[in-house]
Amino acid sequence: MSRLARPAERIATGSAAVARRLAAHAAAWCARGRRTDLTGWRAALGIVVRLALLILGVYVLARIVRALPALMWLLSGWWTVAAWRADRTPAEAPAEPAAEAPAVPDREAVRALLLEAMGDADAVHLRTVLAHLQEQGHGEGWDVADLRARLEALSIPTHPKVKAPGSKSPTRGVRRADLAPSPAATVEASTAPSTAA
Repeated sequence: MSRLARPAERIATGSAAVARRLAAHAAAWCARGRRTDLTGWRAALGIVVRLALLILGVYVLARIVRALPALMWLLSGWWTVAAWRADRTPAEAPAEPAAEAPAVPDREAVRALLLEAMGDADAVHLRTVLAHLQEQGHGEGWDVADLRARLEALSIPTHPKVKAPGSKSPTRGVRRADLAPSPAATVEASTAPSTAA
């Protein structure tokens, strides 16, 4: 194996990693264009617009490189450095302190928070819950789609057309009927020793 084989292999592997990362970022950016307050084809219009912007950006970049071929040297240098850094082996990577995994919220705690945001109503919109969370210093940088994904991961269903007090139009939300205590919590409460004399 020649001396250049290992660096060439590292750049090739890193190039694949950079390409995957760019594709994942582009796909995530396009997916964030989906509107949760609309349904059908209207909800997907944001995705189509973002995809068109990406295609337009690639086309404009190609035209600029064609007009200024020397720019290709800069782009190639940037890509090579990014690929080299992307394929760091564990021995070469700088040691970082192990970060604690974020605590997964308890379903009962989330249920209590939803009931608090709901008040006396039978339902609450996700945007109201998100605003309530952010007032308490949680969920910074989240949008309604992030909140929805976290609720559904905890088996708390969300509905696309929920009517809540103080709102003119229905939008995605949670209903009180879906927030029954979990069977485990009910069993715990029923088996707890009574303190009444």
